[in-house]
Amino acid sequence: MTMNYTFVADLANEAEPPEDGILSRTIFNDECLKAVVFGFAEGSELTEHTASMPAVVQLIRGNAKLTLGDDAVEAKAGTWIHMPANLPHSVLAETPAVMLVMLLK
Repeated sequence: MTMNYTFVADLANEAEPPEDGILSRTIFNDECLKAVVFGFAEGSELTEHTASMPAVVQLIRGNAKLTLGDDAVEAKAGTWIHMPANLPHSVLAETPAVMLVMLLK
């Protein structure tokens, strides 16, 4: 018996960074998890915001500066972050970048 599953062979290709701005694509969504891949053009920014649920962020490609509460961190491909619900955060792409965000419901 085959169970339903989701297979993504290459996350970096799921949201190719656009020439300008930010592209987002939901690759999975059920009652426990929502996974969204973001493509950021160099210099694009998600201004400070919060999420009502915990989240896991992984930078797949590129470099970005993230603020997490009062801390500013440099992220590169391979960076992994767990954020509790309601943590103020923002993202500034220093290069074209691809980021996976998993919202834990």
